[in-house]
Amino acid sequence: MRVLKKKYKHPKRPWDSSRIEEEKKVLKEFGLNRKKEIWRAEEIVRNFRRRARNLIAVQDDEKKKALVKKVSELGLLRKDQELKDILSLTSKDILGRRLQTIIYRKELADSIRHARQKITHGHVYIDGRRVIFPSLIVPVEKEGSIIVKGADKK
Repeated sequence: MRVLKKKYKHPKRPWDSSRIEEEKKVLKEFGLNRKKEIWRAEEIVRNFRRRARNLIAVQDDEKKKALVKKVSELGLLRKDQELKDILSLTSKDILGRRLQTIIYRKELADSIRHARQKITHGHVYIDGRRVIFPSLIVPVEKEGSIIVKGADKK
């Protein structure tokens, strides 16, 4: 049996009231079910920022271009931005690129929670393939191929 690796880290101070209030606002804004989804987004940003810091120190042009290309394909940066701009990414940037958020912003659902429900019930297709994961980070090139099917299409 395969042992899966944890994809997030718990906060160092679990009862920090300012962090708890901020996470409640983010949960409501992005229609998330649990704080683990926020922590996953923070971990993704942490990894991008760590890679960018290491590449700034090492001065490897090929790896720099590859990282900037990957981040810009995900829609987190514009193509004209540089490696330094990766250091200013936040978890809200990642949460804004999730399938659930994109469906709501394209007005294919009535609310952010409705978008999540459509996805989990299997009404959403990307490039003709059904997607049931609201946490999928959608690349910019696939954003135009999102289709919502079902009885109550909006």
